[in-house]
Amino acid sequence: MKEIRRKVKQESPNDPSYNYGSVVPKLFVIFTVIAAIGWAVSVFLTGIHFWVLPLPAGFDVTGTPWAVMTSEWAYVLGIPLALLGAFYYLTVLLFSGLWLYSRNPLVLKILTPISATGVIASSFFVYLQLFVIGAICPFCMVSAAASTLLFILELIMLRMSKLPPLREFLPDVKSVVDRRGLTWLFLMFMVSVLPVLSFWIATIIPAPGG
Repeated sequence: MKEIRRKVKQESPNDPSYNYGSVVPKLFVIFTVIAAIGWAVSVFLTGIHFWVLPLPAGFDVTGTPWAVMTSEWAYVLGIPLALLGAFYYLTVLLFSGLWLYSRNPLVLKILTPISATGVIASSFFVYLQLFVIGAICPFCMVSAAASTLLFILELIMLRMSKLPPLREFLPDVKSVVDRRGLTWLFLMFMVSVLPVLSFWIATIIPAPGG
């Protein structure tokens, strides 16, 4: 296992048992940018749920993006779907940052089920918009496109990489992140969560003169 960790850090292109290929790091940068776009869109939609909704009585949402954002499908157990999407993209961003920091193959493999979950959820919500709600939310479609691209890029990076079997890494999960890496992940998490937390705090602070 120590031998594998050394290979991961060295990223030797001539190593027959481990190789990412020269294009994968560049694709991971694109992967990270797309995840950041998805996160920004989800945070924006979350802000709408906190600041704009509910709409004034009598407002006709038929056939508009508001029909999507005010539908029963826009919430899961009372939690805005956009907020869950923001945490999904945040999870992807954290693992993406972890890979850029460690280059550990385990991170790339963990991202496979995560990105697959995202594209499945997005596909279902696109179906709801087209065939159940009868309206399109442009920002929701951007998020769906982002999750789809993330999954495609994930599959491409896996295909371009020659990685050891997953079972070789599971016994040594702790080696993926050292103290410095955990600190970096914590900072990324706090920076990403602060906007959403600010939206929520702004809704509970009494307005002046209220």
